[in-house]
Amino acid sequence: MSDIIALSLPFFGLIFLGFVAGKIVRLPEDGLAWLNIFVVYIALPALFFQIIAQTPLAELASPTFILVTTFSTLAVFVLAFGTGMLATRGNVSESTIQALGGSYSNIGYMGPGLTLAALGDSATVPTALIFCFDSILLFTLIPSCMSFGRGQHGGFLETLWSVFKKIILHPFILATIAGVIAAAMSFSAPQWVDQILNYLRNAAAPCALFAMGVSIALRAVKRFAPELPVLLLIKLVIHPALVFSLLSFVGGIQPAWMYTAALMAALPPAANVFVVARQYDTYVERASSIVMIGTIVSIVTVTGLLYLIATERLLPGMPWS
Repeated sequence: MSDIIALSLPFFGLIFLGFVAGKIVRLPEDGLAWLNIFVVYIALPALFFQIIAQTPLAELASPTFILVTTFSTLAVFVLAFGTGMLATRGNVSESTIQALGGSYSNIGYMGPGLTLAALGDSATVPTALIFCFDSILLFTLIPSCMSFGRGQHGGFLETLWSVFKKIILHPFILATIAGVIAAAMSFSAPQWVDQILNYLRNAAAPCALFAMGVSIALRAVKRFAPELPVLLLIKLVIHPALVFSLLSFVGGIQPAWMYTAALMAALPPAANVFVVARQYDTYVERASSIVMIGTIVSIVTVTGLLYLIATERLLPGMPWS
């Protein structure tokens, strides 16, 4: 158990340090801009590219893994959306934000840091695949649901093109594509380039977690949604249980990939839930509470999952009960 605490406490400790810094040093959120650019556009893409480029091409092709993990995210999205429709008496726009909170893990900032710390380099490829396909799924569903909820039936092709550009031009996805191409060509970067990638890779997780803590600190929580406990149950418990059970059922998946999928699904709602809510001016204050409370609760749930993995109480080939 001490090993699990030694792994999880530094991880959440970086978030806590960012949170404390954000509360003490009352700078506007714009002050995070360059750090966010470093993390999202440089450090994490470098991490994805370097390890994927060094992975045999055969390991990158796993349609079963992709289908199961993406289906699991879609299933909990639908479940959370249904919960939202009941709670809001049919408000599609608010229910869409609730569905995002119940399905969209913090796979960008927290995902790589946690999975690589817990499982090593073997977690990089499944982490990148989950990020790519979950992003494609959710950022196709969100504008579509919002357009339907607000009665905006025109400009469908324009909306579709905008969604496509945002997905395909995301630095994580571009880095993943470049890594796959490099792996196919057996490309080997010059030593000095590889060293720069190492520097960036080592900086990615600490900077991402600190920035996340600051972001949470700068967002005031004024309203708590009564459906919040149900949404967090879906996100933090049902989502990882579902994806691990389905991967166990279909079989043929490496244990490290299964554990990676469970950990990625167990992460708290991403800060993008608040960003999307603010973008559509819907459910904004309650979206902030989902992100903040979800992150706090995940300290217990994610640590518990790490304990199950480390003590072999969560075994591939059998459902998680």
